[in-house]
Amino acid sequence: MTERRYDPVTGEWRMFATRRQDRTFLPAEDACPLCPTKEGAPATEIPLPAFEVVVFENRFPSLVREPPEPDVAGSALYPVAPSTGATEVVVYSDDHHLGLAEMDVARIARIVDVWADRYSELGSRDDVAYVFVFENRGVAVGVTLHHPHGQIYAYPEIPPRARRELDVAIAHIEDFGTCVYCDVVARERADGVRVVAHNRSFLAFVPFAARFPYEVHVASVRHAASLLDLTDPERLALADIVQRVVVAYDGLFDFPLPYVMSMHQAPTDDGEHQHVSHLHLEFTPLHRTAQKLKYLAGSELGAGAFINDTAPEDTATRLRGVGTAGQ
Repeated sequence: MTERRYDPVTGEWRMFATRRQDRTFLPAEDACPLCPTKEGAPATEIPLPAFEVVVFENRFPSLVREPPEPDVAGSALYPVAPSTGATEVVVYSDDHHLGLAEMDVARIARIVDVWADRYSELGSRDDVAYVFVFENRGVAVGVTLHHPHGQIYAYPEIPPRARRELDVAIAHIEDFGTCVYCDVVARERADGVRVVAHNRSFLAFVPFAARFPYEVHVASVRHAASLLDLTDPERLALADIVQRVVVAYDGLFDFPLPYVMSMHQAPTDDGEHQHVSHLHLEFTPLHRTAQKLKYLAGSELGAGAFINDTAPEDTATRLRGVGTAGQ
């Protein structure tokens, strides 16, 4: 089964891809499918030469350019649609152990360029409304391959959380005449207590109403709707901030901190959201201490109301004190 089904209660589309049950799960390093192909590899293995950054279609996709017709017939109450779109894998390096924390800034900037290229390419398709760049890092957040990599999903509609952010941003600009994220960045720069790292173009901070104890948002200082609005120096500045945040995470408890990194930027369908879309990345680690995770339980999963066991001002102070994050 590869299809999308609409939930009439929440107004959300959900993806179904049963083939993903059989995807590769935490293979040994010598069997990693993201490493360059080794001499003597089986003829059935897809050859992968040495590379700096590589992008390819996910072998176990949720969305594809030419999807099959749905297995079930939809109705007025239960619409069903093909899983149109794209799911891509971005492998950061041919080195199995080289993650964002270990890379120099120039190398991360090349990954930023790749993100921008894929945003532009996928977003130009008529069947794509939103391009979502993300990284799952660590077994705790469900990663199935240890080799450092990220993913890109190109959705045929704006996904629920992005849609909610845009609706709030539209209401804010109607009420106050300003971009809500521009106002947030200005306030965080002025207060300083939740800032983790900064440079001339980007600010990293623990949100005032953080959902997770060590959640960090990275936002452009000026209003930039997407990666395509950034100059080359600003892309380098983004790479610098990303590296410093991940280095701080890894120094926090002295192990690579599992997290989800998600990039929020303008939808690519019609251009009407440019004025309320503000480029930002959200890092959401699950740990609240070195030994304890922040589980999503009744209030979070059942009601959508997050409970945070820590003070954002305290966690920001702790992250600032790790490595070079606050420089």
